[in-house]
Amino acid sequence: MAPASYAGDGSYPPSYYAASRNIIRKPVTLQGDVEADICVVGAGYSGLSSAIHLAEHGFKVVVVEGAEVGWGASGRNGGQVVNGLNASLGTITRRYGEQTAKFVGGLLQEGASIIYDWVDRYAIECDLKRGNIYAAYTPKHMEELKAKQALWRQHGMDDHELLDKQAIRRHIGSAVYEGGMIDHSGGHMHPLNLALGEAAALEQLGGTIFEHSPVTKVEQNASGASVQTQSGRVTAKAVLVCGNAYLGNVVPELTARVMPVSTQMMATEPLGAERANALLPTGMCVEDVRYILDYFRVSADHRLIFGGGVVYGGTDPADVVAKLRPNMDKVFPQLTDVRIDYAWSGNFALSFSRVPQLGRLGRNVYFAHGYSGHGITGSHLFGRILSEAVRGDLTRFDTFAALPWIPFPGGRMFRAQYSTLGSWWYELKDRLGI
Repeated sequence: MAPASYAGDGSYPPSYYAASRNIIRKPVTLQGDVEADICVVGAGYSGLSSAIHLAEHGFKVVVVEGAEVGWGASGRNGGQVVNGLNASLGTITRRYGEQTAKFVGGLLQEGASIIYDWVDRYAIECDLKRGNIYAAYTPKHMEELKAKQALWRQHGMDDHELLDKQAIRRHIGSAVYEGGMIDHSGGHMHPLNLALGEAAALEQLGGTIFEHSPVTKVEQNASGASVQTQSGRVTAKAVLVCGNAYLGNVVPELTARVMPVSTQMMATEPLGAERANALLPTGMCVEDVRYILDYFRVSADHRLIFGGGVVYGGTDPADVVAKLRPNMDKVFPQLTDVRIDYAWSGNFALSFSRVPQLGRLGRNVYFAHGYSGHGITGSHLFGRILSEAVRGDLTRFDTFAALPWIPFPGGRMFRAQYSTLGSWWYELKDRLGI
């Protein structure tokens, strides 16, 4: 088996999710020439979402993955079903106008609804639970949450419940928060098991997934497009590029549009039901509202899964535990004696505008990327919109494709350094509470 240059031998990196996955696939590598209606590059959430939607409409779909299903961000993330884009509705209104904000506001909960539907319809076992909490450290944070609740209500979404300092203690066994807000339409789950379950659903629908098949080239012709790998080729009427943070330079026109950013996670030893329930009594997941945020939840086997931090450019820190442990101990000082069993890192794709990008290259190559840390719901939604475009309904696709993308200051060479400088400023504001 030829190694995948960006993924070693293509097997999952060590993480709690890889160790606890409930489906063990037998990867099949693409060999020789294959024909399909649609070829999807990438077996993460974007690729799987678009492929399932197309397969449900009778298309012959082939997915080509350089490593294994969910190898990238889709199998390593916080597992938190958070509604909305990274860019807020207020930002979208100021930047693109009321009509675009109204359009975006009408679909912000759709990605979550796709996940909930498929978990039920395809019997995907991924420990899904409802409810996520935004936690506020300061009165200023609480004002921001009140404004968010009011703005979402203007767009017909009324699932947010504000929590004062006393109320949030009923949900989080920590004294560090000023208050918070529940999104009852959010939730959390085991992200790799969701991806693996979606892959199984796609195959039940007649789709094909080739793993350990790194793409080397995407080409167009008069009748369609082709995807070349190290040992084979897929010829199709259209290609959907969903490689996101791990696409590399396979499609040069897309390389500068997003920047890989790593985030880190760790999982404690099993805490037991009583101790775990004391941390999060109502079983919801949590993320705070700082610029450089922490996020955490309790797993089905009663571990605390805790994540946070970013490294622009996508490199891994030398010691994930050393980076995250002080933050976890600050929130939960009662866990200072707890062993960390797993620690890992992974990349998401950041767009400079913090708005995901949809587009088309030529006639037959479509792409979606740049969820900027909100990829669980965004990828499922944008996968559906990609499938609509392929089927001839360009209404929603064209609205997003028309939004201008903004290049990173400093270009490809210095974008990570410029972004790091900017993050320091926002981190200082978080520390000072301004």
